Amino acid sequence: MTAVPTTVIRHAKEKVRKCSLRFLHGRPEMTFLRQREGFTFDATGFTLLAVDAPPLTAADAGRPLLLLDSTWRWLPQLLACLHGEPVPRSIPGHLPTAYPRRSKVFADPAAGLASIEALYVARALLGDDDPTLLDGYHWRDEFLARWRARRG
Repeated sequence: MTAVPTTVIRHAKEKVRKCSLRFLHGRPEMTFLRQREGFTFDATGFTLLAVDAPPLTAADAGRPLLLLDSTWRWLPQLLACLHGEPVPRSIPGHLPTAYPRRSKVFADPAAGLASIEALYVARALLGDDDPTLLDGYHWRDEFLARWRARRG
């Protein structure tokens, strides 16, 4: 299968050096954009990964993915930059993140994954199961073990 085209919009305050997606820069199917003052994005025709949305299924294949990369606290600012008609989808079922969360000021959603984890699972569900997406991710092995255990 061809790699699923993926656009990542990163919040202006998100530090690239701490970002779980930093190892994917330069991949041909990946487009990285940075949110800034006045930034807007037409999300029409994209599958938008979102926590509180209908589950992603193989029927969603054929649309490019849109991933918003930020802390949960800044996510509303990124959502406000979108216009058009994206198709929101969530990662089905409960898959715990392997990323050690440490927010002292904001509660993360229980179903929330690290950006790289959500991207990997979404693309796998769409038929593009590419473990090289996780190369460079410190918690790769732990996350893959959780994913494989869930898949049976």
